Amino acid sequence: MSSILLRFILACLLLPCLWTTAGAQAVSFPDLGSAVPGHEGTTYLDLARMVIPDLAGDKESFYRGSMPVEMRHIEGPDSGGSPPETSGLSNAAALDIEAGGKDRLAMLLDLGSSWDSAEGFAVLALYDLAGKPRLLDAVNVAVDRSTSFRDPGKLPVGPSDDAIITLSTHFNSSQGYVSTPLILVRDDRFELIDMIYTFNENLCAYKRTQELAFRTFADGQPYAAIKATVTDTTVPNGESCDDPAPKASSRDISVTYHWEGAGYVKNSDALDKLAGENANRF
Repeated sequence: MSSILLRFILACLLLPCLWTTAGAQAVSFPDLGSAVPGHEGTTYLDLARMVIPDLAGDKESFYRGSMPVEMRHIEGPDSGGSPPETSGLSNAAALDIEAGGKDRLAMLLDLGSSWDSAEGFAVLALYDLAGKPRLLDAVNVAVDRSTSFRDPGKLPVGPSDDAIITLSTHFNSSQGYVSTPLILVRDDRFELIDMIYTFNENLCAYKRTQELAFRTFADGQPYAAIKATVTDTTVPNGESCDDPAPKASSRDISVTYHWEGAGYVKNSDALDKLAGENANRF
């Protein structure tokens, strides 16, 4: 067997491992006044000012500004709340990604919520740092009160492409609501693949959790197929309660997204049905 063929086989065997390693890289939380690594003379504040032009630091290293530039919501024109009139930040959430074979920086700025909106306003911004830094795209990804990158914040969908995963949440004494946007970066623009809703309860009689996991696999398309699985688990607490405890149970609900020319298409509405079931439990 030739050495070229051996190297090709080894590369094919290592490719899934390389994707996994890339996906495991952590989100960083740099102070806005700190320099962007590898880009002397550029700070995260310089990048953030492309979104909030008048953002400025105070004596306590807190950064305040007014309205961000106009942007769309990741779900479309009928979604999203208003940004607050003033924003305050101490740091940013930064994530290095690849898109179309090019190095990009994704930065998430949770601006909080306005007085007339129950959900927050969180900016997901995409930057090209090759040469003079440029803002390529910015969208509002908030669908609940608090928004952050998921851990991990990216999912490799090819040897030189990453999808981005954020989440929006709020909690009360016994319930947790989680919305997870799965986002593709294509042609330096953010595109929503899907929005996945999960719901957790911790009651006297039982605890019910819904854990979301992703995996990818090649299926001969420019972007890998993505399988999203929610593990819905109910565990009795063993307490004496007014309501009877349900039986212990666990089930997996899965949907696979395949690339079909112009976008990802899911193979079932199982997660939409789960969201509907959850809504009846609110």
